[in-house]
Amino acid sequence: MKRAATVTAGMALALTATVGTATGGTAIAAAVAGPPVPDFIGKGLMTVFTTMDHRTKVEVRDASGYDRTVLWPSNWKVCSQHPAPGTDLGGRTLAVDVMKKGEKCPRKSRAARPDDAR
Repeated sequence: MKRAATVTAGMALALTATVGTATGGTAIAAAVAGPPVPDFIGKGLMTVFTTMDHRTKVEVRDASGYDRTVLWPSNWKVCSQHPAPGTDLGGRTLAVDVMKKGEKCPRKSRAARPDDAR
């Protein structure tokens, strides 16, 4: 099982300063944008919370449509996410639709939607 590394803002700024001075500033935008959003689909909800930076806003929704409250994240799995895996979060909220482990994810989920104006 691979473990994802979490980069704090201070580490990203240090990386930006180091890379920026070494390359004449061309890599600064890439370092500030941050890494792409990982693929959380099919993984446990706790993976989202342990992988993402603590300042990232995460919106968790019950994909069943019953609006159940998620009290124990370790009992839930991710069915869909927005923005899509591999894209830049860009300061937006990470929205994940979840189901209890052992339940089947619905075919279509609310998080799997085109970019909206948030």
